[in-house]
Amino acid sequence: MVREQGRKLIAQNRRARHDYIIEDVYEAGLVLTGTEVKSLREGRATLVDGYATIKDGEVWLLGVHIPAYAGGTWTNHEPRRGRKLLLHRHEIARLIGKTKESGLTLIPLALYFSDGKAKVEIALARGKRSYDKRQALAERQATREAQRAVGRRTKGQDD
Repeated sequence: MVREQGRKLIAQNRRARHDYIIEDVYEAGLVLTGTEVKSLREGRATLVDGYATIKDGEVWLLGVHIPAYAGGTWTNHEPRRGRKLLLHRHEIARLIGKTKESGLTLIPLALYFSDGKAKVEIALARGKRSYDKRQALAERQATREAQRAVGRRTKGQDD
């Protein structure tokens, strides 16, 4: 059997970049059961309500929904169970120090297979306030309009 190469995206948390200011990003492995891996290979997972927490020196991913495998039997997994993340000890120590600061949280950004192994990209993030979201939206819209104006000018369609 040929080994999987590269990165295959399973699920992405698009709302995270809108709702949070991303400070730092980490890649972590996941401790999964067989039916969870099979369900992920079908491309089924939801990161929307997910977050990570640190308990007893271990990082746990909570609230991520991996639906039950259709071909599974009584050995099927619980869809919203907590899953342990695999990180280096120094990364966990850094996360413990950073999350003790007020306002910082750990959120999943993406779930993917990297060379056949399930990985999750978690971010150390600070929540945005509503005026920050409006400001980011206005900046994005202004740059989009400026790009359109430059494009029209280069095509000779001046206003």
